[in-house]
Formats: sequence, C-alpha cells, structure tokens
Amino acid sequence: MNGLVVALVVPALTAVLLGGLRGMVTDRVAARAGVAASVVSGVFILAAWLLHDGGGYAAEIDAVWVRVLGLHFHLGMDGISFPLLLMTTVLSALVCWALVDDPPAGDNATPALVALIMVVLSAALGVFASLDLLLFFVFFELALIPMWFVIARWGDPHDPVGRRVAATRFLLYTVIGSAFMLVGFVTVWALSGTLQIPELAARSEVLDGGWALFAAAMIAVGLAVKTPIWPFHLWLPDAHAKAPTVGSVLLAAVFLKLGTYGLLRVLVSVLPGPARDLAPWLGALGVIGIVLAALACLRQSDLKRLIAYSSVGHMGFVVLGIATLTEIGVAAAVFASVAHGVVTGLLFFNAGSLKRRFGSAEMAVLGRGLYARMPALAVVLAFAAFASLGLPGLAGFWGEMMALRSAYESAVDSGAGLVPAVATVLLVAALVGVLLTSAYFLRLLRCTLQGVPTPHDADVDLVGSERGIAAVLVVAVLLLGLAPGLVVGVVEPSIPAILGSAR
Repeated sequence: MNGLVVALVVPALTAVLLGGLRGMVTDRVAARAGVAASVVSGVFILAAWLLHDGGGYAAEIDAVWVRVLGLHFHLGMDGISFPLLLMTTVLSALVCWALVDDPPAGDNATPALVALIMVVLSAALGVFASLDLLLFFVFFELALIPMWFVIARWGDPHDPVGRRVAATRFLLYTVIGSAFMLVGFVTVWALSGTLQIPELAARSEVLDGGWALFAAAMIAVGLAVKTPIWPFHLWLPDAHAKAPTVGSVLLAAVFLKLGTYGLLRVLVSVLPGPARDLAPWLGALGVIGIVLAALACLRQSDLKRLIAYSSVGHMGFVVLGIATLTEIGVAAAVFASVAHGVVTGLLFFNAGSLKRRFGSAEMAVLGRGLYARMPALAVVLAFAAFASLGLPGLAGFWGEMMALRSAYESAVDSGAGLVPAVATVLLVAALVGVLLTSAYFLRLLRCTLQGVPTPHDADVDLVGSERGIAAVLVVAVLLLGLAPGLVVGVVEPSIPAILGSAR
C-alpha cells in the first residue's frame, strides 16, 4: 500500500461521502470527519517518510496514465516536499477542528464546507507529491474552484457582494496565471519530449536557449501569481479580508506554498539555465514586495488585510532565497514556507476569533487594552506577531535570517543566481523591509493590545477548540524556532538534486 496514494485518496473519499450524505450528517460529525481524514493522511505521509531507505523518492509510484501522450501518474516525496506535505495535513486538521465549535451559518452547512476543504487538501498534497508536469498542473487547478466556493459562499456575512467579487478576482487572476504556466509546460514538452520532472532535471542541460527561456518566463509568471510575487499580488488582500477564517488559513498556510514549491521543483530544477537568467528579476520583485507590503501594512486599519499584506512580504523572503540559487537559499525557502504557514495560520485564527466576536477586524472596532480584556487571546496574538516579525527563538527568525545570509553570500562571492552588485542592493533593501516589518507589527500591538482598556460586550477570551488550536500552533512555532534542524536537516540532502546545474 503506497502511503502517498492513501494520503491523497482519504480526503478525496471523505469529500465524496460528505457531499453525498450532506443531509444526513450533522455539523460536528462532518467537522470531526475532516479532522480524522487530515490526521490519517498525515500519519500515512509520516510513515512513508520514516520507512524510506534514503535513496530516491519516498513512496514513489509511477504508473502510465495516458499511454498515447506518454503521461504518467507519478508521485513521490523528498526532503523538499515532505515538510510541506506534513504541514498541509496539520493545518487542514486544525481548520476542521475550528469548525467543531464554530460551524458556518446555515442549516447543515458544515458538511459542504468540510467537503471543499478535503478537496483542497487532496489537491495540495497532489501538487507537493507530483513528479509529472501535467499531473502537477491538474492538481494545481483542482484547488482553485473549491476555494472560490469557500470565499464566495462562506465569506464575510456582512458583505455578500464583496466576498463574491473577491472570490471572482482570486479565480480570475489564478486561472490566467495557470494559462501562462500551461504554455510553459507545453513548451518544455515540445523541447524535451517528456513531462517527467526527474527525467527533465537529469538532462536539464538540454533545456537552454531562447525557447527554454520563454518557457521559464511563462512558468515563472504563472507561479508568481500563486505565490504571490509583487505586482501579481492584487487578488490577495481582498480574498483574505472577505474569506472566512478557515479560508484565510488555507490561502495563507497552504495555497501560497504551491507557488513557491513550483518555483523550486519546476523552474529551478527543470530549467536551471533560464532560472539563472531570471533570478535577478525574481529577486528584485521579491524584495520590492517585502518593502511595499510593509509600507502597505503601516497603513492598514483592518487586521486581516494587514496579515494578508504581510504574507506578500514574507513570500518575498522566500523568493529572495530561491533567486540566489544557493544551498542556504533553498533551505531558507523551504523553512520560511513552513514557518510562514504555521505563524500566519496562528495569526489568522486569532484574527478570525476577534472578527467573530466583534463582527469586524477593524482595529478601531476592536478597541484598545486587549491584554486586560482578553488576556489569553491577546498573549497568543502578541506571540504570533513577534514570531512573524522574526524574533530570534521563534519560527519566523530562521527563514528570514537564512534568506538574508544567502543574499550576503552572493554579495561577497559571485553566486549562481545573483551577481555581487545586485545581491548587495537586494540585501540592503530586504534589511529595510525587516525594520518596516517590526514597525507595523509593533503598531498593531500598540493599537490593540496596549493602552487604556475599552470594555465591550464581546470581550470573551479563548474558549473550546480555540485554546487547543492555539496550543498546537504555539508549540509548533517554538519547536521550529528552537530546533530549526527538524526541517533544515530533512531539506539538506535534497538540495543538490534541486539545484543541479543551476549553481
């Protein structure tokens, strides 16, 4: 029994059962079924990794899909994909756990929502495990439609028109990005005659020249929309602001990682020559995103929009690490992706708790002095903010530090992706972004947690599943911050295969 196949099939079957039995399943049963399916998927992924002998891909399966086109159902995981696969199952379980005590409005609406979450989970796992470009694309697209329904149907109850507009903008941007990516994949197939990622990576020297650069540019644009990289991020703030809490967590913690993972697995691994040509542009756009997103955060009055813009900045550090095409840069990209998923998931869960109590995430509505009014929620929010701004000892620190170190190494010694002059400029700009990130999170804490308390009828502290979810994520943030080797040690052996001739 292949662990990866089971991990994909279990949530897919759960979605089918919940959809078919929606009228006969209660909200709590549906939510708990989602938790169970996510946990089972995570256990099979962990078991497949632990039972792996260390050579090649863990739980690899390669079956002919469409013989006449040479398409394969090819799955496997290595040190780059395993942390992302495991993180996805954990966040999915927490999202479903949140629905146990906080079901969506409407009669028996939870089964439909959990079914959509299970489809997103199965699709995301498929993306991280795919070793065939077309299979990668199919799973990539499979996650789009469910997210549209999650935002449009269960988004902000006070703005039904706005949530549909945000959902449609999200879908439009990502579908257009997917069209660019598909053009790139078809070009790669025309140049090489195969869509198998390991085979393409093994003979990557063939994929060079004008058409290969065209393919890389198309793929980079498509993945930039998903990441998102500035200026392709315009769909993100509204999508987060209007999405329900579970939608915001899935978007930030899982969906954005599909783009960064694609940059590593497809762009850098399959097209190393063109990736070197595009690296300065990717690095520049990533760093511009860091600075401009931080400036945008300083202007935000809505907590969810602030966290959304902060995601653009954090993804900028991931892209900077990738653009250096160094070993520490790749490690930074994977670690920062995992850390961002955990930390931003915690931030959005807290923002959702506040919005549910006050009916708004506007700081003016939340009032001041949350430390005195809701001490547990306030402490967890402060903890998440410090982790997100990169406080040493917490998860957010290591990804940013390693990304900056990769830029520094390129600045003092000509690297594969960035020449020293370009790397120096990007390093200085990214450091400015670090300072601005600290400024807007400290502003958030000053405007909401501190000050003279303004009591409100909605001042209810963390309860039920909120406490359990916060505890799980706080422990994860501490583990990643105090023992980064848990991720970096897994990633390191797979880095040479990703970089290949890109160095």
